[in-house]
Amino acid sequence: MPTTVETQGAMATKDDEFARYLAARQTTLLRTAYLITGDPHSAEDLTQTALAKLYLHWHRVRETDRMDAYVRRILVNEHASWWRRGFRRRELSTDVLPEAAVVDEYDDGTTQALWALVRGLPPRQRAVVVLRYYEQRSEAEIAEILEISPGTVKSQCSRALATLRDRLPADIDAEEGR
Repeated sequence: MPTTVETQGAMATKDDEFARYLAARQTTLLRTAYLITGDPHSAEDLTQTALAKLYLHWHRVRETDRMDAYVRRILVNEHASWWRRGFRRRELSTDVLPEAAVVDEYDDGTTQALWALVRGLPPRQRAVVVLRYYEQRSEAEIAEILEISPGTVKSQCSRALATLRDRLPADIDAEEGR
């Protein structure tokens, strides 16, 4: 049976490893969560939840080369769970209005309309689009992350792109974003 000193040493090592991973990947994971949720505050909550779940399973995952895929899978699953829960869609009334508009730190002004269209997609299609075109993942990687078949990835991506083409306003030049 390990002594208290050995246990504390193992925890310190785990914490150090996790802190290094967090420092290296937090910004990328937050950006991915933002693209999935479309809201910076929800993205922060989603990222925090995913990282907490990763920390709980760190001993199993840290040895693999698929840690990023594991965390992205947590992001997608958690977002789907949030979306399914009714409390996320409830409006909360308040007597006090915010004094200033919330500034979206990720919006560069040129892609706001396109990401608004992406946010209007169903959750699975949105996840496929984000993983395919933002994360630059292959169909096989997306299939593994989302635990679906490559054929489903292709069909979801095709449907998402068709929906986006149909909804694309005439004043947005599709070639401009390429």
